[in-house]
Amino acid sequence: MGRSIRVTGKGKIALKPDMILLNLTLSGTDRDYEQAMTVSATETNTLKESLAALGFAKSDVKTRSFGIEPQYESYHDEQNNWKQRFVGYRFEHHLKLEMDADNAMLGKVLSAIAAAKLQPELDIVHTVRDTEAAKNRLLGNAVADATEKAKVLAQAAGLILGNIITIDYTFGEIALTTQRVSPGTMKCMAAVADSAEVAMDIDPDEIEVTDTVTIEWSII
Repeated sequence: MGRSIRVTGKGKIALKPDMILLNLTLSGTDRDYEQAMTVSATETNTLKESLAALGFAKSDVKTRSFGIEPQYESYHDEQNNWKQRFVGYRFEHHLKLEMDADNAMLGKVLSAIAAAKLQPELDIVHTVRDTEAAKNRLLGNAVADATEKAKVLAQAAGLILGNIITIDYTFGEIALTTQRVSPGTMKCMAAVADSAEVAMDIDPDEIEVTDTVTIEWSII
């Protein structure tokens, strides 16, 4: 077996968010199954119509998941024994909307949702659209770092780098920055939505991404 050298290089890039992903959860409980389904459908349609007024297509609001399950609560009976009783059917409709990183439009979106008297659980996620380009930049930086380190080590040892034998690389997910908007906050927005538009002043940090690549060279 020939001689070789293995070096791990580290790549790092900072990405300015250019996209906002709104994750919304509409939920509610009703003792009647069909009524719970009707409420869910009505609120979803109201959400889509309120956003359509801002220029979004209804198809822009996409379902991530939907579920409806019976709910029970615990209580003490007259003999102080724990019992359970049926509360109703709870639905949870998880949706998402992608939009440009535009604070003015974000304010209009939140105002429209609040004005529609909807109080979803809402996460504002800042991310980048072109994750593949980010991965390629990161990989290039990591390879360049590994190569530079290998050259320094080889020169210090009086050796010459040969051909690359193996490259080991596993890309991790790009971290996202998230702000949560609670249903209570949406309720407060609803109180003023008819007379004022919500102003957003969100300036997210750059998303820092790091990863490593391990390269093995033959040495001469």
